[in-house]
Amino acid sequence: MADNQKTILREDLKIKGNVFEKENIQINGEINGDVKAENLKLEEKGKINGNIYSSVSELDGTVNGDIKSSKVHISGTGDIEGTIKQKTLSIDEGAKLKIKTETSK
Repeated sequence: MADNQKTILREDLKIKGNVFEKENIQINGEINGDVKAENLKLEEKGKINGNIYSSVSELDGTVNGDIKSSKVHISGTGDIEGTIKQKTLSIDEGAKLKIKTETSK
């Protein structure tokens, strides 16, 4: 798979169950289950009700669950509830957060 290719889940898609992607995933729809991917991009209208496991997580949408990721960025449109275990965390102004964070080495 080329570096610029990614799996895209559209706005009108709802998944009940876990999602696994070896490389890049962009989520515009709703997932009720855990998501595991190398690089995860949750768009503003995207929603995950479950845990996230990734190397890089860019979160513009809603997450209700725990996040385990080396690098986490939460944009101003992000709405996150859960525990975040990360090496680096950046949060833009305006994000809605109900979180606990743990920094890993």
